[in-house]
Amino acid sequence: MTLNGWLQIAVFIALVLLLAKPMGSYMTEVFERRRTFLDRLLVPVERLLYRAARIDATREMRWTEYLGAMLIFSAATLLLTYVIERLQHLLPLNPQHLPAVSPALAWNTAVSFTTNTNWQSYVPESTMSYLTQMLGLATHNFWSAAVGISLAIAFIRGIARREATTLGNFWVDLTRATLWVLVPISAVFALVLVSQGVVDNLRPYDTAQLVEAQKVTAPGPDGKPATTTVTTQTIAQGPVASQEAIKMLGTNGGGFFNTNSAHPFENPTPLSNLLQMLSIFLIPAGLTVTLGQMVRSPRHGWAVLAAMVILWFAGTLTCYWAESQPNPLFHGVDQRASLTQAGGNEEGKDVRFGVANSALFATVTTDASCGAVNSMHDSFMPLGGLVPLTNILLGEIVFGGVGSGLYGMLIFVVLSVFIAGLMVGRTPEYLGKKIEARDVQLAMLYLLIFPVVILTFSAVSVLAPSFGLSVLANHGPHGFSEILYAYSSATGNNGSAFAGSNWNTPWYNSSIGVAMFIGRFLMLIPMLAIAGNLATKKTIPASAGTFPVTTPLFSLLLTAVILIVGALTFFPALSLGPILEHLLLRAGHSF
Repeated sequence: MTLNGWLQIAVFIALVLLLAKPMGSYMTEVFERRRTFLDRLLVPVERLLYRAARIDATREMRWTEYLGAMLIFSAATLLLTYVIERLQHLLPLNPQHLPAVSPALAWNTAVSFTTNTNWQSYVPESTMSYLTQMLGLATHNFWSAAVGISLAIAFIRGIARREATTLGNFWVDLTRATLWVLVPISAVFALVLVSQGVVDNLRPYDTAQLVEAQKVTAPGPDGKPATTTVTTQTIAQGPVASQEAIKMLGTNGGGFFNTNSAHPFENPTPLSNLLQMLSIFLIPAGLTVTLGQMVRSPRHGWAVLAAMVILWFAGTLTCYWAESQPNPLFHGVDQRASLTQAGGNEEGKDVRFGVANSALFATVTTDASCGAVNSMHDSFMPLGGLVPLTNILLGEIVFGGVGSGLYGMLIFVVLSVFIAGLMVGRTPEYLGKKIEARDVQLAMLYLLIFPVVILTFSAVSVLAPSFGLSVLANHGPHGFSEILYAYSSATGNNGSAFAGSNWNTPWYNSSIGVAMFIGRFLMLIPMLAIAGNLATKKTIPASAGTFPVTTPLFSLLLTAVILIVGALTFFPALSLGPILEHLLLRAGHSF
């Protein structure tokens, strides 16, 4: 670890905290329908959309109606993306003449982008046409992010309202999240990325002559090794900047290129790297301020943000420390930090970013449900790889995805308030509302769905050599970590992966698709049910026995509850994966 690395990390989190309040205040104005500087331009567009879709913007929905509208919208857009993928060979904007996407992969990808996961079991630049990238995938980056924001706002309304039966109108929230929040910021951000060198065009791929021919040995048609001479290189390009902006802002994470934000056409400079990380945390951090303002308790929003920052710092510190350590298997190799090298474990990292920015990016992208990467997590040291995996297993609530991170964190808030009430022998209260048995039962249902899906699918894959283990490039504890990470990333709607395995198989395409679907939609039922139940309750005045949710003590309790629940649920699995691998690596074994 170096002073320079820590200074860059400090600048990053300082900027996040500085941007949280203006971003959060703006979203409060948008969703409370106050006047904003964009109203003159966007209100006529909003009204036109409502008139065309025959939506009554004044009619509010119960939580069941809100859920139903969200599911209908998600199903319709999922089907649209699936059809585009299957027909891309017949559609325009396909200069490379790429064939139709196979049914299993099309299903997996459609579910992936609908659920804000952006899991990619394919090489994007050789699988998806420009039209598919723009109309099928980039649009979903807006829609899935807008859905997440809408659901978070609905949960906040459930907390803020008294003796109410409705949580707002899904179609209005979806429209305003898209038009007022995501589109304007993405448009500006895309232009900034272009200024840094991110490409954005519709040209066919270029072919470049190599300065020196290369001999490549690979299996031939008969399965035997065959050597060929390569004299040209294909330079992939396309509408990258426009997709890159919303990919990061919407915590989607799916790259235009296979190497994602490690590719110089997606992330060319240190400044673009910093801006991409900032955009990942911008809306999740801002929503904590929106929470405080909409429930009329700004200090509560800051207390929730404080818990997120504590968990973020713990992960960043651990990952940076682990990646700064020398690999014990490299004997006689200078792995110290110096003026000429970053030091530590540099495998799988871009020299432009080094250890510090690689560890920070990995922590940020898995704290949020983004999944974009500027280094290969599979190449991290075991304890370094433990951090992004743990971030996902905590439920993607350390900042989390746009919207989903906040409502996931609020589930833990309900649980923390319940535990605090038990400790003082009083009925738990949260911002003047009693937390009763039904609320706790629904919160526990939300928390149990997540590990059941991850651990069940991981166990089936581990116990199935023919279709579960055969795809692995690494065996032993590292291979187990790859499988556990895949299902954790899918269920947590993150999308990053421990690379090195072929996930593009019928079993993994199907099962990971199901995991993504359950992780997004099934978990929403108890969440919205809690919001609907809270909205119907009366508020009671605070008393001497009320546990305050605006203090540093509350932030520490919330942090402790998150860590304890995560450890009790997943520590045995982590012990068989990255922790065991760390111990064996120290003993001289690799996998």
